[in-house]
Parts: sequence; C-alpha cells; structure tokens
Amino acid sequence: MFRRVGQQARGDNEVPSEDALVLQLQLTRGQEKFVEALQSQQTLLVDLQQKLAEQQSTLVTQQREIIEQQRKMYEQMDLIKVQYGMLFDTVKQMSLKGLQEDLQHYYEASLQGLWNQVRSHLQKSYSFHKVEVDAKVIDVGEPMVDCGLCESDEFCNFLKTPARCEKCTLCPAGFFQLSECSANADRICQDRDECVESPSICGERVKCLNTPGGFRCLGVAEKEAALGLCGEGYFFNQEVQECQACLMCEAGVVSFPCTLVSDTVCSTARENKLSESWAAHLIFPLKKPTASPVYPGFDLIFKGEQECSIVVMEGSSVLFKQHGLMWADFNFAVKHNCRNFLQLSFKFNNSEEDNELSGVRVEQPEGKILQSITMSGATEVEPGHVLSVFLKSPNQFCNQSKDLNIYDLHAPLSLFWLSHDTGAVAMRAQTSAAQHYQTNFRPTFKLVSLSDPYMLSLSHDGRAIKFTEMGVVKFVFHQALYSMGHTCVREGLFLASYLSRNGTNTELMTVHKSGVNYRDTTISASWATRVEAGDLLSFEILSPTQCSVRYFGDSSGISMLSLIWIPSAVSTELSALVSVMGLPTGAVRNRVLGFTQVSPSEKQVHLVSAGQFAQKYFAFTEKGVASVAFTLKLIHSCNMLQVTLNQLTSDSGQPKAVAQQVGGQMPEGSIWTSVSLRSSFEVCNGTMISISLDCVRGRVNHIAHDHGTGLSILWISL
Repeated sequence: MFRRVGQQARGDNEVPSEDALVLQLQLTRGQEKFVEALQSQQTLLVDLQQKLAEQQSTLVTQQREIIEQQRKMYEQMDLIKVQYGMLFDTVKQMSLKGLQEDLQHYYEASLQGLWNQVRSHLQKSYSFHKVEVDAKVIDVGEPMVDCGLCESDEFCNFLKTPARCEKCTLCPAGFFQLSECSANADRICQDRDECVESPSICGERVKCLNTPGGFRCLGVAEKEAALGLCGEGYFFNQEVQECQACLMCEAGVVSFPCTLVSDTVCSTARENKLSESWAAHLIFPLKKPTASPVYPGFDLIFKGEQECSIVVMEGSSVLFKQHGLMWADFNFAVKHNCRNFLQLSFKFNNSEEDNELSGVRVEQPEGKILQSITMSGATEVEPGHVLSVFLKSPNQFCNQSKDLNIYDLHAPLSLFWLSHDTGAVAMRAQTSAAQHYQTNFRPTFKLVSLSDPYMLSLSHDGRAIKFTEMGVVKFVFHQALYSMGHTCVREGLFLASYLSRNGTNTELMTVHKSGVNYRDTTISASWATRVEAGDLLSFEILSPTQCSVRYFGDSSGISMLSLIWIPSAVSTELSALVSVMGLPTGAVRNRVLGFTQVSPSEKQVHLVSAGQFAQKYFAFTEKGVASVAFTLKLIHSCNMLQVTLNQLTSDSGQPKAVAQQVGGQMPEGSIWTSVSLRSSFEVCNGTMISISLDCVRGRVNHIAHDHGTGLSILWISL
C-alpha cells in the first residue's frame, strides 16, 4: 500500500514533455497575433468613422451651397418678374404689341432656364463610399450631434446651430410636392404651371402667364375674369389681378367655400369664435339718489341678459376679456326738463370727461314730451378695457326727481365683438368745427384711431374715407349742432351718406331729424353697405333755407364717425325700404311693416318672398351675429309711438322682442318726425326678424317710404 502512494506522488511532480512546451509557446504567439489583429481592426474602424464624419460634414456644406444657390435663383426670378412687370406696363401704355410678345418670350425663356437650374440642383445625387465591416463596430470618441427623435411631421435641420427639429413645409395652393419630407430634409414644393398643363385655359387668342400659385391671362378685363374665367379650383384675386389656386383645408373644415372672387376660409373645431353678441337691461331706480342733480353726470347701471365669454359686468362698466373689435348700440328714451340739453356718451377705458368714445345730445323740448335717440360707437378693445354709458347735463340745476324720467326699454344696450382673425378694421374720426353758421355742411374729418392704416384712409381733403379692398362696412356718424330759425323746426334737418365709385356718387341713406330753434341737438345716422377697392364714403347735412346751423367738432366725442370694415368672406349686408304697398295708417296697433329689398340677394339673409311672412320678415340661413339699424320717418298724432324689433325662431312660434324704441308726440311746428332703433343679436339657420309699429292713443297719418326710412342688416359669421 505504501508503495503505490509513493508512485502516485512521483507522477504528479513530473516535468512536462518537450512537445507540450512547444505547443504552449505556439498558443501564446497565436494569442499575441490575434490581439494585434484586433487592434489593427479597431484602428481601421476609427479611420472609417472619421471618414464618414468628414463626408457627412461635406454633405451638409453642399446642402447649404444648394440652398444658397436656390435663394439666389429665386431672387433672380423675382428680379426678372419685377423687370418684366415694369416693361409690361410700359409696353401696355405704348400699345406696342410686337415688343410685348418679344418681352414675354424673353421672360418665359429666362424663367424656364432658372427653373431648369433649380431642378438640376435639386436632383443632384451624392455618392458615398460603402465600407463593409465584418467585425462589430465599437463606439470610439463622441457621437455626432443630431436632433434626437423628431415628430412624424418634423425634420432635423442641420443648418441650425445646434441642430433642431422643425415642422415640415406644407405646399401652398398652386404648388405640388417635388420631394417628400424626410428625417433630415424638408419637403420641397414646386409651382404648378397652369399655362403648360392647360394651354387653352385663357382661350385661343389670349396669352397665359404663369405666376407663383396661379396664372394671369394677359389683356383680359377684370370683369371678364371675375365672371369665371379662372376655372374650377381657382379664384380671381382682385388685389393682384390674377387667378390663384383656392386654399385646401387640410387640418380643418371649410367655413366659406372658394368663390369666383374670394378664397376658401378654413377653420377648426377648436378655433375661437369669430364674433359674439351681448345685450343688457337698464336697472331702475337709477343709482344716484333721486334728489341728486344730473349736472356732474353719472354712469347708468345695466344687467346682462345672458352670460358671455367676451364681456362681463363689473359695477357700472362692461369689462372686455379678449382682444378684438367692438360695436355698441344704446337706445334711449327720456322725458326731461333740463335747460340746454342732456348729453349721453360712451366712456371707454375710463376716458376723461371731454374725451368719450362717442356722444349725443338730447335737446331741451318746448314741453315735457318723450324724446328718443340712439347712440353707437366702435373701437378696438383689449383685455381689461371697460365701457360705460354716461349721462350728464351742463345745467347744474337739472334734478333727477323732477326733471328726468327715463323710459324702461327692452334691452337698450347691445354690442357685438369681432375677433382679429376676421381681418376686420376699426376706425374713429372726429369732425372739425364749422367757423360760421351755414345751411348745407360737408364735414371734414380728423383721424383719431385706426387699427390698420393700410385698409382705410382719409381722402386728401379729409371729407371722405377711402377703402383699399372690397368688403362690408358698418358706420355711424353723430354730429352735434346748434340751429336757429323757425324753418329749422318746420322742415327739419337731413343727414345724407354717399358712396363714390369711379367718380359717381350713390346715395346710401338719408336720415331725418326734427329741427330745433335756438337749441343744441344731435343728428345721427348708421348704415351697412358693401364697398369695393377705391370707394369713397362721405356725408352731407342739409338744412332748409333761412335755417342757420352751427356745427361743433372737438375731441369730446359729440361729433364722431365710427366704422368697422369686415372682409366679405365672413360678412354680408342687406338694405331695404318700407314698401309702398300696404303702408299702415290710422289706428295702428302692433302692425308688422312691409319692406322692399333694394340690395342684391345674399345667401345668408334675404327678404321672405312667399307665404304668410312674405315681404314682412327677413330670414337667415346661417348661424352668425346680426346687427340691425332701422330709422322711420312719419307724420302722426300718437301720444306715444313704439317701434319693436321682433325675432321668430319657428313658423309656429310667437315672435319675441329683441329691442325696442319709443317716441313721443310730434314736436310743435314740425311737419315730420323720426324714430331710430339699433341692436345686435345672435341668429341661426331659420331665424326670422321683423319690425312692428304701435301707435298709442292717436293715428299714423303718413309714413315716408324713400328718404328718411330704411332698414340695414349686417350679418357676421360666428
């Protein structure tokens, strides 16, 4: 047993053989060679990665050069277009048709050459060395800086430092996609050449000129192009005098489709309202104690009819919560015995006493009779701005308890608000005071505020407002005056508004005001009309012979023109006169007046022509905000005259009063008298409105159906 153990111990301590040593040495050398090969491979990978980084940097540099070349080419194209336009105008004036065709060919050849250069650069390809590596790439050094993970509609812009994700460009109307937006490159769009795609688009004998996003038919009159020459999918842009592709609403819905002369208007479900209306009631008794004088003035207190996202009542003021434009109307009826006059005004944003938004004066009557007046104003508003109605008298002995009795009208205060998204423009201008007493008066205006000077401006003599683009305008003009003479009382005063187009004056509306003798008063007119580019709006006040009138004008707001211009894409207007047939006379009790439409028919509002409501009701076919201005000139012996604006939402329902105005007995010695009513409210598809007349204890003798009586409706999309 001991012998075996010793033998086993000797076996464990034996020295390795020579073959084993050689094998071990070869294995060690093989490992060293393998390590050297791996190090060489790693060095090769580092070199390859550096080369890739250099090539990528070269690619970015080349992309920048291409973009710079594109920019220069577009600048050259724009320069050629400008030069061609100047030469074309010169040729047009000189009537050199041959030279015009040569210039046209030269322009098209130059433009085509530039486009070919752009295409060649856009289609240029870049080749990269492809390296095949069998081994796994090992991260060496810092990775290249990129944008990370961009959204599906974004690309990584390496031209920015540092690189960042940006939204892919959307091809505008009239362009098509040349290359898709990728992770590292923006979408590339190219103008569609309508003249090449449809050679006869302008006709056989008319030359077609391609323009960015559209085309132009040379020598075609504007009226002919506006009648449908542009074809389907295009509209005639009157500003640039060419056909342009209609906008495609990709991420929204169509509010107004593309027409022959207007582009598509898109909106989304999340988009804020374009307009909104609000109305309020006057709170009685008045805030001031009944024994307090009217002389220093006080704010009237109102309570809103409904909640509104645009305004809220804060004390005696209407507080605005959003940016936009505002139009306000206030119907006022009062019996007063204050000497001189009562002055009613809109105070805006806590304005000073002699710097109101607008104001009117209620003259001192010969007896304590009921008088009515309507005040309106427009301006641009911001969050935090406030509006209030201020009443005062220049006579410190005028007392509320015995000298003032205000009639409780239904919703006397109303307003509508417009978002800046509508593209509307607000303007205010004050009149200059007349130095002498005179009969006829053409006011001269001085600009007070204007939200967009490009769209509106005063004429060179300051007597008219000039419009740059077509649209719908609603205006109000208050003129304070002092008149002397019995003929003033007998025949009254007239305020006429005119629209001048291509040198021809058209009378829009004439408003009548009962005259006064040795009294202060205000004549006021409000209307809505459609205007074209270059139209002029002006006014004239007419008084009878032997009637001397002094016209006031200052910064207090008592003689002020306010207007709002709205693009035709989101608004329309309708004008009507009282119908000659079936004029109510005698004992008139809640009679609905009949009308004759004088403006062209519109899609959104029209005068009902058949059925039980024919010629009496105006129907709306789309949801929106309506602003109504009505004036009535008549002869009557009524103790009180009431005019009501009614709203009917269904054929079987009962009409509901939206607003009302009242007038008292006719002024002594006057032939005519007048009553005005203005209000703004929301309408929907199927809403109908009417005007009713009620004579309390008396008779209606005659209603003027042309001069002095009329209805104006402005409709604005929600």
